[in-house]
Amino acid sequence: MQVKDFTSLIEKYAPLGLQESYDNSGLICGHPDHEISSILLTTDITEEVVDEAIAGGHNLIISHHPLTLQGIKNMLPDHYVKRCLIKAVKHDINLYSAHTNMDAVANGVSGRMADKLQLVNREILQPAGKLYSLTFYTPTAATGKVREAVFNAGGGHIGNYSNCSFNAPGEGTFLANPNAHPYIGEIGSLHTEAETRTEITVPEHLLQASVKALINAHPYEEPVWNAVCLNNTNPTTGFGIIGELAEETDSLEFLRHLKNTFHCGIIRHTDLCKPKIKRVALCGGSGASLTGLAISKQADIYITADYKYHDFFNAARKLIIADIGHYESEQFTKDIFYELVTKKISKFAVQFSKVKTNPINYL
Repeated sequence: MQVKDFTSLIEKYAPLGLQESYDNSGLICGHPDHEISSILLTTDITEEVVDEAIAGGHNLIISHHPLTLQGIKNMLPDHYVKRCLIKAVKHDINLYSAHTNMDAVANGVSGRMADKLQLVNREILQPAGKLYSLTFYTPTAATGKVREAVFNAGGGHIGNYSNCSFNAPGEGTFLANPNAHPYIGEIGSLHTEAETRTEITVPEHLLQASVKALINAHPYEEPVWNAVCLNNTNPTTGFGIIGELAEETDSLEFLRHLKNTFHCGIIRHTDLCKPKIKRVALCGGSGASLTGLAISKQADIYITADYKYHDFFNAARKLIIADIGHYESEQFTKDIFYELVTKKISKFAVQFSKVKTNPINYL
């Protein structure tokens, strides 16, 4: 198996096009064609993790956090990031990360947090991502084939429905010049063909792949298509999750359950202004900026990490803020990687790192 065989599984689940502009998700070190013998899964890449990979014979490390988000000006061993890269290159270890792209899918980082709390009636807390209407014209006999290609590339999903499209019959005309190689019609003669106009909704991160699939499947030498950005926001991608507990729970009891579930050394929280918890908002990692959204969507509690002192005041006694810690909120992302890889390649050697990479300790 090669690096690309494994990374394609992750990227189909959480496309790289969903990552934020500042991010560095993807293959950071190595080559897509390198043969892989064993995989090590971790939240963070540290020197200890790379040493563990060397000792265990793992030549692909998959992490949630990229080794670096910043440019590197030299490869002097004066920083742990550069030392990690030097060791990885020296020992032919490939480094791959899925960060904000894994945050942005409904069943990603926040989705796994929601799984742990058994939330129901879920939706994205902050939907993000543009939608496009992809329109193309095909000779009627070829419409089904081209349409199916766009569906297979990820187009045509609306809510709980797939293979969604609008199709209208019409006539297309063209005159092939002497340099053309027409699929139908003759060079120099105006041709009229019964065609179908098809419109399919495609999310921005899948637009390029959908257009490529359209062109490859289309019989015409010069397919006609256009993509128009819609005002709608993609409801299936974005950050955070809001949902409900199956049963209303006492606030203090819920916080204790939260601490136990996420193995928290401590939970920093605001006043228990809500005596009972039913509606829960959460976001893996640094999610303080979504506090207002959690309030507007009538959450009883908002669970995330990395709150600064003054950020806690934004709760305004309208909900409970629970800061469970950055690592704690994202620790189960490794399980997603494991499931994606082993579900497709069940007998491949995949191990969880035994290194504790959380840099924060509690006294």
